[in-house]
Amino acid sequence: MIRTAIYPGTFDPITLGHVDVVRRGMKLFDRIVIGVAENPGKGPMFDVDTRLAMVRDTFAEESGVEAVRFSGLLVDLVHQQKATAILRGLRAASDFEYEFQMATMNRRLDESIETVFVMAREDYTFVSSRFIREISSMGGDVAELVPDVVAHALRSHYGRHRSE
Repeated sequence: MIRTAIYPGTFDPITLGHVDVVRRGMKLFDRIVIGVAENPGKGPMFDVDTRLAMVRDTFAEESGVEAVRFSGLLVDLVHQQKATAILRGLRAASDFEYEFQMATMNRRLDESIETVFVMAREDYTFVSSRFIREISSMGGDVAELVPDVVAHALRSHYGRHRSE
């Protein structure tokens, strides 16, 4: 039986912290499906097709990692993908309360679904998509915190190009 986990998020944009969580998850699961959430209410910087393309490009060389868009209940995506678990990353203790509530709610919706938490590498505990967007918008360089495809997209979005 293939052990499949869903790693959900908006990934606006995907960061190296997210990449680290997926790679850690691959030690536990045979297949990870990254669920890129369609959530227009959050006002994402990048549309869902762009975010999905960036995730797919980031993991193009990784067997066992897929990316799909989703909207609606996470448990429905878990069922659709025949997964048994939800993968979540924790950066700090402050993440735990929210993640615990989400895991409890998902378990209430379907008690057969487990949530597995992995700790982000120390190098990425301060990285969040929100900080990446904010720093980029002010001209800061975040290239060492995001995959190359994201660094390029951010430079294009803000009309800046790194001099080579």
